[in-house]
Amino acid sequence: MRVALFTALVLITGPAQAQTPASAAPAMTLEQLEQLALQNNPTSAAAAAGIDAARGRTRQAGAFPNPVIGYSGEEIKTGDLDRRGEHGFFVEQTIPLGGKLRLSRNVFQKTIEQAEAVRDLQRLRILSSVRRAYYSVLLTERRIEVQERLAALASEAVGVTAQLFNVGAADRPDYLQIEIESRRLQLQLNRSRNERFSLRAQLAALTGVREVADRPLAGSIDTAIPNLEREQIIRTLLAESPELRAARADLERTRAMTARARRETTPDLFLRGGSAYNREFGEDTGRSIGWEGTLEAGITVPLFNRNAGGIATARADEIGAQAEVTRLELALQSRAATQFAAYLTALRDAEAYRSEILPRAEEAYRLYLSRYREMAAAYPQVLVAQRTFFEMSTEYLQSLSEAWRAALQLQGFLAGDGLDAPAAAGDSGELRSIGRGGPR
Repeated sequence: MRVALFTALVLITGPAQAQTPASAAPAMTLEQLEQLALQNNPTSAAAAAGIDAARGRTRQAGAFPNPVIGYSGEEIKTGDLDRRGEHGFFVEQTIPLGGKLRLSRNVFQKTIEQAEAVRDLQRLRILSSVRRAYYSVLLTERRIEVQERLAALASEAVGVTAQLFNVGAADRPDYLQIEIESRRLQLQLNRSRNERFSLRAQLAALTGVREVADRPLAGSIDTAIPNLEREQIIRTLLAESPELRAARADLERTRAMTARARRETTPDLFLRGGSAYNREFGEDTGRSIGWEGTLEAGITVPLFNRNAGGIATARADEIGAQAEVTRLELALQSRAATQFAAYLTALRDAEAYRSEILPRAEEAYRLYLSRYREMAAAYPQVLVAQRTFFEMSTEYLQSLSEAWRAALQLQGFLAGDGLDAPAAAGDSGELRSIGRGGPR
């Protein structure tokens, strides 16, 4: 009965199938969960809509101004006098000069690049969050397996100690001690089960499919944790991070806005032409003069408004965007260093627990149990060894969890949570808020 605890080490360190809520449905793989999340997560659709909106604004920015078509009348009189006058129509058109339309399109073209970076960032957020939730569920289910085994052994030990107490082979403190231990293990088991319920609900929310919470998961925590290298991670992060791409696109947008503001004072051409029917009689012909054409042309003169304030504002935004790129580069390096330290520590801890601490804890428990059978050790010593073994097992699983979490954060470019709303492209304030918080 008590020897069954020896198999707990195999349960902790060896492959095991995830224990999940009863379901006849086939187990879901990580790839299936990722596809569901990309298809159903509302933030993915919102990020894609942001690209469409940016493209629409780009088309609108390059549109030519609409002409004005109207009626014209001159020398219109009332009363008994000659009321013939002139009646006609005109067409008026403003023609932007200096490449203003092209520069306006360029501003919004950079907004499209921002929106595409935000979409890629949101995709990374979704995938990274799904992977973290997936491995958290697997780790929690492995922890539940261990706790169920240990809770069962503790319950059996309560029965054995009660029998020993009844025949005078055990003291009441021994019985109370094992009862307390059994109850403590049951409370921890209930806590882990509640945690599994919460994690599965999170996974269902990320995928947008409620049934995912009740589906078994294919896979195992024994899959090798990614082997990461510090300098390579930082280089890749600075080169490929969608957060930095969005910030750099924002910088290019502000530069394009500065160029557009400087061109604002370039004169626009004003054209107006039309035709009017003159009903006055000509002196030579004695008939109505008839149709006459008109043409007007002019340009705007930047005499009072040279857009000095607009240029200064655009230039200040450009300086701010450049500073933001530098800030984000430094922030990502800092966050990556923190996450890598957590990854390396957890990875080494997990290896130490697996190869050194857990075997020793098991051996200590076995030796105490053997001595107890030989009446050379008190049963509380066996309980202490059992508790130590359990605590080391739990810490081993916690180290695995932290190593997976940090590795997935680094591989996901520290993108954040998959249910965070994507920033609106073109809104510098929102875009600069990306990544200010630490990883979730």
